[in-house]
Amino acid sequence: MKWIGAILGFFYMRFGGAIIGFLIGSILDRIFRGSSSNSGGFGKIFQDQQDQVSPGDFELNLLSLSSLVIKADGKVTQQEMDYVRMYFVQAYGKERANATFRTFNEVIKSREVSVDRICEYLRPRVRYEVRLQILHFLFNISNADGHVSEAELRVLLNISQNLRVAHSDFESIKAMFFKSADNAYKILEIDKSASDTEVKKAYRTMAKKFHPDKLQHMDEAYQKGAREKFNKVQDAYERIQKERGL
Repeated sequence: MKWIGAILGFFYMRFGGAIIGFLIGSILDRIFRGSSSNSGGFGKIFQDQQDQVSPGDFELNLLSLSSLVIKADGKVTQQEMDYVRMYFVQAYGKERANATFRTFNEVIKSREVSVDRICEYLRPRVRYEVRLQILHFLFNISNADGHVSEAELRVLLNISQNLRVAHSDFESIKAMFFKSADNAYKILEIDKSASDTEVKKAYRTMAKKFHPDKLQHMDEAYQKGAREKFNKVQDAYERIQKERGL
């Protein structure tokens, strides 16, 4: 549990104050530890609002997934924690971010963070493009120190699978963080042997999938992430065009 102390110690130094944590209770207990045998799972917890998730629940679960990525390789780096801090403050403001960190502290002391449980809760409640942005955000955390390790990749793949992100989309986002001759094609989810017409069609498909307008209802940090993905798609298409002399 040393990684927890390191993460929380850093957040407290950055965010000090006496803001009271929120959202601690039976819902969080079920999310992180599982419900009783008579509870019927997550569908019963929110049976009247199956497709909704409160901002507080979303932020807390996102921070929990972040913690799993940070500790994946057994190291807690300053760059990774700085990235999470910056993202949460940019997205929610310092006060809300502080409250989320405090609540996370209260919950994590006695509850196990489970990828399966968190993703089971989020999956039916957030749109697919939001799940793509969650994955992109988590990749950014793992890459904050300049390298995505194999251990981090395994955790990211597990999260992606539990969020029901298509494997082709996982590989596309993954390719945005690795340099290789074929990455432009991987980002567009096509083979290098694809025809010029197929390349153009793939670009249009991916540009539509990752278009920032799909996250215009989200906070600025998420829109910024969407723009980053969209720009990677454009860059990949331009690299292929240049390579083919188009």
